[in-house]
Amino acid sequence: MKKRGASINRTTGETKISLTLTLDGEGRVEINTGYGMADHMLTLLTFWAGFDLEAQCAGDLYVDAHHTVEDFCLCFGQALLKALGDGKGIARAGFAKVPMDEALADVCVDLSRRSYLVFQGEELLPPVIAGEEKGLWREFFKSLAAGAQMNLHVSLLYGKNGHHLLEAACKALGLALRQAVTINRSMILSTKGSLN
Repeated sequence: MKKRGASINRTTGETKISLTLTLDGEGRVEINTGYGMADHMLTLLTFWAGFDLEAQCAGDLYVDAHHTVEDFCLCFGQALLKALGDGKGIARAGFAKVPMDEALADVCVDLSRRSYLVFQGEELLPPVIAGEEKGLWREFFKSLAAGAQMNLHVSLLYGKNGHHLLEAACKALGLALRQAVTINRSMILSTKGSLN
């Protein structure tokens, strides 16, 4: 079977992004956004999904990491959507619950072509993580959901360490996506006959 993948290039006054995503990969990741915490979380997500990712991003980090994270995750999501084509045969939905030391996160996805984010447990995060306000991580998940046109529910269930909470969530998202992109049907999984 031909490997499913896509490339996205995006240049604005705030960021310049180039990425190639392969869904049927081996978890190989080469990424440099300039913001280490985002690189770490995206590496975890991609590795646990079994995707391959090659990506570069130059953003206006002299402002903060907001535009870099938002735009990169949008492009990552767009590459995922493009790589899926019409979605024929995919399982479409996936879920996972992953612990990281004292923290536990639960993630459910539906690659439905309808973007929606539910992000619960944000109050468990410290006000600042890796030098950025905690609200940046809502934008992280929101942009992924928007780019991929997926229904994404992330629940930070409990934990005391912000890094651990986010790591558990990104690993869980990777596992959920791995399930959702798996081809185990012969048709589009929708009673409507299409995903849009």
